[in-house]
Amino acid sequence: MALAASPPPGCPHAGPARRTVVQAAALAAAGMTAGLAPTAWAAPAPAAAAEPARAGATPDALPLRTDRQSQGDILAGFRKDHACLLFLHFGDADKARHWLSRLLPSISTTEEVARFNRAFSKARRRSGGIDPESMATLWTGLSLTHPGLRLFAGKEPFPTAPPGSNAEAFTQGGAARAQQLGDTGTSAPQSWLFGAEEPGRAVHAVLTLAADQPERLAAAVAEHREGAGAAGATVLFRQDGATLPGELRGHEHFGFLDCISQPGVRGFDEPDAATGTSVLGKPGTRLIPAGEFVVGHERVGQRPTGLPAWATGGAFQVVRRLAQDVPGWWTQVALRLAELQRKGSAPADAGREWLGARLMGRWPGGMPVALCPAAERLPDPGEHPDAKLDYSDDPQGWRMPLFAHIRKGNPRSGLVLAPGRPPVAQADLDARRLMRRGIPYGPVYQPDLGEGHGPEDSRGLLFVSHQADLVGQFELVMRKWLNDPDFPAGRNPRTGSDPVLGPDSPIAFETPSSEGGGSRANTLYFGRFVRTEGSVYAFSPSLPVLQALAKGELDDSIEFHTGSVLRPGDVLDAGKIRLTLDSSGDLVLFDDEGSRTWHSATGGIGHDAVLTQDGELVVRNADGRPAWSSGTTGHPGARLLLRPAGELVLLKGDRVLWKASAS
Repeated sequence: MALAASPPPGCPHAGPARRTVVQAAALAAAGMTAGLAPTAWAAPAPAAAAEPARAGATPDALPLRTDRQSQGDILAGFRKDHACLLFLHFGDADKARHWLSRLLPSISTTEEVARFNRAFSKARRRSGGIDPESMATLWTGLSLTHPGLRLFAGKEPFPTAPPGSNAEAFTQGGAARAQQLGDTGTSAPQSWLFGAEEPGRAVHAVLTLAADQPERLAAAVAEHREGAGAAGATVLFRQDGATLPGELRGHEHFGFLDCISQPGVRGFDEPDAATGTSVLGKPGTRLIPAGEFVVGHERVGQRPTGLPAWATGGAFQVVRRLAQDVPGWWTQVALRLAELQRKGSAPADAGREWLGARLMGRWPGGMPVALCPAAERLPDPGEHPDAKLDYSDDPQGWRMPLFAHIRKGNPRSGLVLAPGRPPVAQADLDARRLMRRGIPYGPVYQPDLGEGHGPEDSRGLLFVSHQADLVGQFELVMRKWLNDPDFPAGRNPRTGSDPVLGPDSPIAFETPSSEGGGSRANTLYFGRFVRTEGSVYAFSPSLPVLQALAKGELDDSIEFHTGSVLRPGDVLDAGKIRLTLDSSGDLVLFDDEGSRTWHSATGGIGHDAVLTQDGELVVRNADGRPAWSSGTTGHPGARLLLRPAGELVLLKGDRVLWKASAS
């Protein structure tokens, strides 16, 4: 893709195009899925750029497991059988801050959730797979919407919200972006239960409570409702969720085992020494850079976030209530199966699970259809269902259909952007993964159980995901992958939308031709039987940021994180001040009128810019050697902030190490 034009040398008053690094990433993602050339941000840093380990440094091999600042549901996961989400609206900012200050001690951190989960898993293994009743706890999480952040901070949380950026998506919220996410018709915001309220009643906060015991959860919910009410808050909506009982434990309402394919996280999950790229004990589960889920850590391609300092240590949260019409979906599956059988494209003795598994991509017990296409096989004890799942040798989708829900949402190593082209490397798709924390709601569909279990009763999935990039992760997966009938692109007939979550769409059911060497495609029409009934974009701040918000404070400086790389054309935009590495390799600071107020004088020799682990801002040449430096080495943990007031500053705590001013 073409990069935005930079001002030619000798034109100090010509500012850079307003294309932030967030926009660049979003455009790159769109380009990749459309089959365009690799983008600039995905290029590796110079080989010589790798920093040697500091003498005497002995970092914990899994440092994120001891993180006491980030909220625990993001990386560790609450993983409880019972959950309740309260969607809150506050009428008074001071009372809301007082409520937050009292809530803070109960917020669960990554360290405590990870420690409990590890101990729980060990106890469960010792008991032969039975949950230890003596181990039970309650977890608490808090996320804030854009109106909520603005209320607590007393100001706009973003210095600017450029088109295509995370700031724009978060500021607008799920209801305003419903059209592009496929939330239309019966899924349109007009019928939502939460997330589409009038501005005067907007959701400010989402309080998540999760527990092993329903009695303990009920008591906590009552206590928090009382506390919120005392702070003048209104509970706009209460959403309960619970693991399905009996043989459906771990399944969603259509009957399929859920949340199998979760990403591993570098620095949190133990790596398999044999591969170095996968999680120990979970073959096929790739380790993803932590910065794809928690803002401020290393990201794929070392891309800058372009986000304010308050986002560091937190994650964007998407909450969606997805109603499932169980009998309607399975009736549709049976009808489409009959069509295939009449055409000789499905076994005459196949039951509806045969086709249902191909739509989902898995059999109800969790095994992918690609690994056992003829009939379901339950995983052996200790076997991870996806251990051998790979689409690279199935570009046509004959074993795992291209429209299958799990393939649409995670193409793995089998994404071919256009017929005849080689698959996209799986590592290039790591930046699209989501950390999902969903849970079913409502009673199982089992009419023979009597009242409360029939088709008229409300049931579905409470979808919750954490990610560092709303646009490049959640929205891209929804728009460009699940909902787009032309993904993967360039096929005739078109693949079709996801037949589980997507909109009404014909799909191309392809099977190898009997003559060999080709395929035959049957077009099947699938209507929508999963309906969106609510959607909220929120953010789960770190504990230090929540503490600041309780005082009415919020740092809206744009942060350039350690290890991130600025490449030519990238722009960090703080509204009244912008930092860019221009096309000549010069690191330049511009004011709001486009005047160049400071530069590194590296035009013609600069290749990229990085903030090192040792606290030094460096412009590097093509060989990875310094072309310019802030001269601040020896300060690990230093932070580089682009302040809206007009300065670029390197800080260690409150101490200024280096500064460039727009004045």
